[in-house]
Amino acid sequence: MDVPFVIRHRLEELGLGQRDLARAAQVTESYISQLLPRAKAPPAPNRTDIYDRMDKFLRLPRGELAKLAALQRKEELKRELGDEAPPLFQDVRELVLRKCQPDKARHIRAIFETRPFGELERLVTQKLLDVAKEVARQELDNKYWLRMVAQLDGRSYQEMRVVVLEFLDTDLFHVSADNCVAFLNPLIESWDIDLATFRLDIALSQRVAAGRVKRFEFVEREPEPPRGAGSGLKKFLQDAALSGTATEEELAFLKRLRVNGKQPTALYYYRELQNLRDPLHFRTAKKSP
Repeated sequence: MDVPFVIRHRLEELGLGQRDLARAAQVTESYISQLLPRAKAPPAPNRTDIYDRMDKFLRLPRGELAKLAALQRKEELKRELGDEAPPLFQDVRELVLRKCQPDKARHIRAIFETRPFGELERLVTQKLLDVAKEVARQELDNKYWLRMVAQLDGRSYQEMRVVVLEFLDTDLFHVSADNCVAFLNPLIESWDIDLATFRLDIALSQRVAAGRVKRFEFVEREPEPPRGAGSGLKKFLQDAALSGTATEEELAFLKRLRVNGKQPTALYYYRELQNLRDPLHFRTAKKSP
């Protein structure tokens, strides 16, 4: 017994159709028509909200379909173990390279082509997927955001929900060109990597993800000393007349101050403390009527 079997059986028992199920799950009828005859694998339970919606619509115990899907995917994975992972589609690689910073793109392309689907290509692609999926999970229930992205891609709201659900369900070894064109392409603005430290910066699109930048680093570093921890800060902390009334939160703020290599005096930290306490230096939130 698997997910499609249970769904078909419950639809027959309740006298309902695929269109009714698609509407309840907020996906396209085409998606359901592929899921039920097993032309499309059931999505991973931890990457989608579709099972909760189906459970409720089909009057099944909550979590029933998700539990069944997890078992089904586990069995399918066991059958696939031992098969060598195929390389990425050429279209996927081209998209990844196109998003790379121009001054690095040629060098990165040479590495990708020398070692197809090697460590660097897997690392970059995996992180791009991770960042895009994080946004997708956060926005899955945001109808305004989904409609906006759907409009950019020329799709309906229901079609875009299917795209996002499938994107959340994909992984590094099964990412397709359609995943990239429909979702990864408009979401990722650019990426850059420092090959010496493997620091990876991923910039998200200003239009659909507020232009956020994600940074990943893969180099071991020694703990950095507190910023500004010079003789001036030590004297300030030792002088009760200057720092005696400072709270733990205020002291933590002063220790984090950037001084750009300069050596501030104890008086500098005292004045910063007063600035922090002065309400004239900060805007207050307006109270709604």
